[in-house]
Amino acid sequence: MEITIEKLKWADAEQLFEFERENRDYFEKMVPSRGNDYYLFESFKERHQALLEEQEQGLSYFYLIKDKDGLIIGRMNVIDIDKSENSGHIGYRVGEAYTGKGIAYKALQLLLEKASNLGIKKIFAQTTTNNIASQKVLLKNGFKHIKTSEEEFKMNGQTLKFVNFKWCI
Repeated sequence: MEITIEKLKWADAEQLFEFERENRDYFEKMVPSRGNDYYLFESFKERHQALLEEQEQGLSYFYLIKDKDGLIIGRMNVIDIDKSENSGHIGYRVGEAYTGKGIAYKALQLLLEKASNLGIKKIFAQTTTNNIASQKVLLKNGFKHIKTSEEEFKMNGQTLKFVNFKWCI
């Protein structure tokens, strides 16, 4: 499938809101809920604006993964950018209907190509022990496993740990 990644814009708010609503149950199986307010359009627009301001300041970069028709099929973020360390932390999510098609792998590959233009030389990633697909995406894109946390936590009835990865230019 042909995809692009595009920086988040104000014009994406409505389509992104629908994407998040459609995939809420699926996403909340793997990550903690963003809360009910997130799924009210007025609240969502406020958060969307805050992300755009953060992006404008160079503190984070927010990308949408789109198919050839411009439909949002996922998102990818580089947050907590530390300019003194030239580093950031990555997160991504792909809509349920698009999983298992190599979308996350391709989108991360595209983002890593942009990383040096953003001044980022190190990217950290964190997933959970049960999210094997995400771990595979990271490893296939050159991330190295750096540690699995000792601490356990419960989510959706499962006992999990965090798994940490790092990528460097």
